[in-house]
Amino acid sequence: MLNTQDIAIVILNWNGKALLEQFLPSVIKFSNDAVIYVADNASTDDSVSFVSEQFPSVKIIQNSENGGYAKGYNEALKQVKESLLCLLNSDIEVTANWLHPILSEFNANSNTAIIQPKILDFKNKSRFEYAGAAGGFIDKFGYPYCRGRIFETIEEDYGQYNDTTLIFWASGACLFIRNSVFKELKGFDESYFAHMEEIDLCWRAFNNNYNSKYVGATTVYHVGGATLSNSNPKKTYLNFRNSLYTLLKNSDSNVGFRVLTRMVLDGVAGIRFLFQLKPLFLFAILKAHFSFYKNLPRLLKQRKQLSMRPGYYETSSIVWSYFIKNRKRF
Repeated sequence: MLNTQDIAIVILNWNGKALLEQFLPSVIKFSNDAVIYVADNASTDDSVSFVSEQFPSVKIIQNSENGGYAKGYNEALKQVKESLLCLLNSDIEVTANWLHPILSEFNANSNTAIIQPKILDFKNKSRFEYAGAAGGFIDKFGYPYCRGRIFETIEEDYGQYNDTTLIFWASGACLFIRNSVFKELKGFDESYFAHMEEIDLCWRAFNNNYNSKYVGATTVYHVGGATLSNSNPKKTYLNFRNSLYTLLKNSDSNVGFRVLTRMVLDGVAGIRFLFQLKPLFLFAILKAHFSFYKNLPRLLKQRKQLSMRPGYYETSSIVWSYFIKNRKRF
């Protein structure tokens, strides 16, 4: 039977002293006997010395370079022995007793490998937050969406997702995973650097017959965009590139048709950016596609080494449902 002492809360940090100063106290206050780590990605500010001096109970892991989210966590988690890992963004406020419903689900279901809590917007606490909301899903062309957030439409929280349910992917902003499963899956794909690596991880877990769950009895509040905002073309580049990576690597069948259709839809998105007078975002999509072409041999090699399991997607396209049928809610 797992308890709070079996949980490692690992906060990845890069030059985030202000965020740690604001949000680390709530993590310490409400995390009972869990072991708290700050994994530092070679910061150049004084965030490490600040944590050491102000929060001596927090363990420090120092990475030799800033390898982004994926490599940063892969390197840091080699030093973490606890049975359950909580990968927690530094811009998240947790709440009282937030760990207990998560523990209960892990203890009740041995096949539950990954869990996400309810993620609300720190700046507007009655609304879901973009990065995860009430649990993630994916359509047949690899477009991710959430209960409570489809594309740019974000729902108010009025208790409609207070359940515990199967999901397809959990947000990397607050992701619980069994340490043994993380190691079995060989962690994150480090070529992603940042964005969508958690979807790739959850898809590989699904293909290995593990379940991801959403537990609505636990709530955290996420600032969002603290590393890269939605107005940054680099985020658009990483999201479009990594989404193509993920679709090709993990999709069970008709992968050529799915990828080609997806690239056409990406082209439509690029034209939309052009009409919105956002040419840098169009160039970000083009750059993502060229990176995809360049990395095709490596991705196909990875695909051959992975397990496949059918049944991951909705039968329809979320793009069609949202933009043509005007269905804005899960």
